[in-house]
Amino acid sequence: MSGTGPVTSSGAQGPQSHGQSCLRISSLAETQRFGLWLGQVAAPGDVICLDGDLGAGKTTLTQAIAQGLAVPEECYVTSPTFSILHEYPGRIPLYHMDFYRLSDETEVLDLGFDEYFYGDGLCVIEWAERARDVVPFSRLHIQMTIDSPETRRYQLNFGVGPWAERLARYAA
Repeated sequence: MSGTGPVTSSGAQGPQSHGQSCLRISSLAETQRFGLWLGQVAAPGDVICLDGDLGAGKTTLTQAIAQGLAVPEECYVTSPTFSILHEYPGRIPLYHMDFYRLSDETEVLDLGFDEYFYGDGLCVIEWAERARDVVPFSRLHIQMTIDSPETRRYQLNFGVGPWAERLARYAA
């Protein structure tokens, strides 16, 4: 796989200045390391959107993000497929959303989930493409692709906002 940015020592592809990058994840440990880092650098009001096929690792990445937010171990992070939203305490609150069962952004708005996007915690949204027109432009969007049973490719789109600088630090 050819990347769009500089290769780090872990083989991960780093960000470029135009708001997109590709990151190759070769193991569960790399997923956990990246998610832990995302949780550590997340700030109140941040939104991370996760899209990809079933089994791509959206919930696994969210579990690692929760560790980076210092969510207590007794708060086991699961996919909120049926409840749509799970809230977890941590350094800042984690609002874990799963829009798989929603049709489009009108349901997101009708249910009031958009209010969380600008709150005092981190929103992590699985199946975020169903709400792409209502999530903030300052979001970090990760499109997850399964390359093999062990390997994932993350297409990162960090648009406007603080994610470009943060991801540059990760790649360094």
